[in-house]
Order: sequence, then structure tokens, then C-alpha cells
Amino acid sequence: MESVRIIPCLDIKEGRAVKGVQFVNIIGQTRDPAEAAKAYCEEGADELVFRDITATIEMRATRLDWVKRVKEVVDVPFTVGGGIRSLEDMESLFELGVDKVFVNTIAVLRPDLIKQAVTVYGKEKIIAAVDAKINPTEGGLPRYEVVIRDGNESTGLAAAEWAGVLSSLGVGEIILTCKDRDGTKEGYELPLIKSVTDTVGIPVIAAGGAGKPEHFYEALTQGKAVGAMAVSVFHFNLYTPLQIKQYLRQKGVPVR
Repeated sequence: MESVRIIPCLDIKEGRAVKGVQFVNIIGQTRDPAEAAKAYCEEGADELVFRDITATIEMRATRLDWVKRVKEVVDVPFTVGGGIRSLEDMESLFELGVDKVFVNTIAVLRPDLIKQAVTVYGKEKIIAAVDAKINPTEGGLPRYEVVIRDGNESTGLAAAEWAGVLSSLGVGEIILTCKDRDGTKEGYELPLIKSVTDTVGIPVIAAGGAGKPEHFYEALTQGKAVGAMAVSVFHFNLYTPLQIKQYLRQKGVPVR
């Protein structure tokens, strides 16, 4: 087993770091994103993700001024997404020094763009985010259905099958989030994670639902994810990335 990655995520709304539940219902305090990012880096984050959570539904590109301010204090690999709709959007982020970009809605709407982006920038710079909701077992819909536009639009696509398509398009890795688990702190959706890791041969980052160190352990061992991303546990100062990694190390999981 290779060393796993612990990845705090900044959910950004109106220039502030926030946290919601199931992609809505912003709760608790907001934080200055640059201050939060600096703290996460000092506290042992392996990477950092910046997610402009309203860009797509507001039909705009990622706010570059917000990204720039955070990038100036980050000293770990930095991934940005939200509102990316073109190669020009990606180029603008790379010019700021962003290491990787992630795409979600546009990947479903324009898979040809993703293949082109991989050709232009290389797979190590292009990540796909897959958001999935849980459907009832009856009814004929996929158990784990891909949703886009910040979780507001169903696609009819099964998450594992869509992940396979994304892999064939050449993306370097997948950030996999269960909408129903998001912000609940009740744990990652392990069957979803395993269904995707069993399908694709590229790295999968588990997201959505972490509330304690055990949840990270489960996603990385049972789910076979190579990294675990979280917002709540870090945003609300429940644990630091270093504390999560110390727990994993004690459990025999290799960490960076």
C-alpha cells in the first residue's frame, strides 16, 4: 500500500470558507480562506482543494482573485474547481500556479473537452469530480446516480460506470463525493467508494461524510481510496490533518 493523502477542502462561497450539509444549508462559522489554508498546511495537509461552490449555478468562472489570495499562502499541491467550462478557464488557473484543476458538470456535458484538456495539459493536471446521490433500490434508477450543477440536476448515470468513462478520457484521478453523506460527519459511503475503486485503475479520493479518524481509515482500507478529502472535521477544528495521520500510522496505514 502506497502512502495515502489527507486532503482538506475549502468550500468557498462569497469569498469565505463555509460548510454545508448535503450541498445546501450552510452551517456554523465562516472562515477566511487564506487563513484556513495556511493553517491546514502548517497542520500537516498533504494537498489542498479549493472549491468555488456557487460558480456553476451562478454560470460564472472560478473567481481568480479568491484563488490567487489562497495560492499565495499554500505550500502543498493545490487543486481548484468550480465553474470551469473551457481550456481558457483552466489556463487562467494554471497561470496562477494552481497544480491541478477538477471538472464536474462540464465533464458530463462536454466529455470531448476533458479529453482535449488531458491532451493539452497532461493527465496529472486534470481531475474529475464525481458527485453521487443515493437512490432507493427499487425504481429502476442507479443506486448511486451522478448529479451535477452542485447536486441540483440528476443525470441518470451510474457513478461507477461514469467513473470508468472518465478514466477512459484520461483524467488523472477522481474525487468521489456522496451528496447524502456530505457534511453529516457520519462516515464516507463505503459501498460507493468500493464500487468505483473496483471499476477504475486510477486513483480515487474519497469525500463526503468524514467526522472522525476512523472514517478516514475505513475509506482508505475498506474503500481502497488512495486519499481522503474532508471539510467539516478541519473547518470546525475537530481534528488536524496531522492528528488524522497519526491515527492512521498507529493503525498501520502508511502516511506521508
